[in-house]
Amino acid sequence: PPIWPMAMVRAGGESSLAKGTVPLPLLSSGWYCSDQQPSVLISSPISNGVKLANSISAAGNGIGLPPRPRSRAKRHCNQTKPKQSPSSKSHGKEGDDSGRKLCLLTAIKPSNVEKEKMKFFKSDFTYNPQFEYENPALPNVLAKHSQASDRFLKQSINIMERTLQKYGSYEKFEQATGGSLLTKSRIWNHVRKYMVKEGCLGEIVVHLTEDLLSRASMTVVNGRPTLTINISTAREHWLEGMLRHEIGMISYSFLFRNSLFRGFNNNSQPWCNWNGRRKHGLKPINPTEEGLASIHSVLFRKDPFLWRAALLYYTVYQASQMSFSQLFQDVGKFVQDPNTRWDYCVRAKRGWTDTSQPGCFNKDQVYLDGILRILRYRESIDFHLLTALGKISYEDVDRLKGLAVIENMRVPHFLQDHARYMEHLEKIMEVNELTDEELQDLID
Repeated sequence: PPIWPMAMVRAGGESSLAKGTVPLPLLSSGWYCSDQQPSVLISSPISNGVKLANSISAAGNGIGLPPRPRSRAKRHCNQTKPKQSPSSKSHGKEGDDSGRKLCLLTAIKPSNVEKEKMKFFKSDFTYNPQFEYENPALPNVLAKHSQASDRFLKQSINIMERTLQKYGSYEKFEQATGGSLLTKSRIWNHVRKYMVKEGCLGEIVVHLTEDLLSRASMTVVNGRPTLTINISTAREHWLEGMLRHEIGMISYSFLFRNSLFRGFNNNSQPWCNWNGRRKHGLKPINPTEEGLASIHSVLFRKDPFLWRAALLYYTVYQASQMSFSQLFQDVGKFVQDPNTRWDYCVRAKRGWTDTSQPGCFNKDQVYLDGILRILRYRESIDFHLLTALGKISYEDVDRLKGLAVIENMRVPHFLQDHARYMEHLEKIMEVNELTDEELQDLID
């Protein structure tokens, strides 16, 4: 008979898991609480009254997880409190999208953000931060990611202006469409319900933190998908969209590619590793992966404005032309709150030490780029196969479908009704005033 996975909630985050503490047996009621160890094993939904620690983990394999080895991430993300050896920056082959990007995003996270933020705010927003890095990325690596594109600049501006026309300000848009910020216990309840809906309860480790530049991030740590959620941005009506972004799409790529449901088998597809990708001539997974995930984050919203992707794209381009203080003032056309503006500007300027000079980190342009490419070819893309075949570009689907291992194929629940899914894509086009003619002119 099947074993229903328990959920393990452990305070202290990654550091606690790394200590190798072994979960104690459950009581007959299904609950275990310890004064000596800040952990709780849960086999039933958490009530709203339960207070969770700043960082939680949810995973399961029947009763509990074995001691967790030292983490080694497999996919790029903004990690919390990153530490790496100097040699780790160069790990990963050219084209190896996983290890290389993780190391890069770790290396470009400034170590003195709060100190420089205080200086910047005290200067009445005129000071240009001087960022420091524990293990800075190599100059040639930064140079590779310093070229911003203006290809979709007009569309990014139009999307934001359209949003402001309807809501008046970003802050009003955020409150009206995102709802109120959630408590930790409510975040956990939402996450658990979504995992039940997708049939992956107990398969994904979940952490809550306030130390993250993005809203959330997904990594694979020792073969186990790990989701980190920024609690300072977790809003009532946006959380499920974020879960669709991270779990519903990206982690499904991990599930199929790494056969999570069959014991973390990493050989599900012939292109599951770098040698396989090279052998089959696969294109890079981005912008497809981030574009599709970004679409899913707004899929069921009443007004699916592509605001965040548009603002990220715009901010990166402007950062390539401006100093930090100039960029901060410029972004004020769209965002009033200085703390929100600061966050966007730091993302666009990360990797740079002297921000008085024009310069950007261009990774954040991938979201809008990917969205528009997928919308451009939405009628010809087989979204079921694109999801099920793992970490591939939409351009490779037709070529690879005959080589794929498709047994036990699964797709997220929101992809199971194709007609409804396509209706949502049409609504995204309409709300953001995008036309097929426009996209065809921009994208070959």
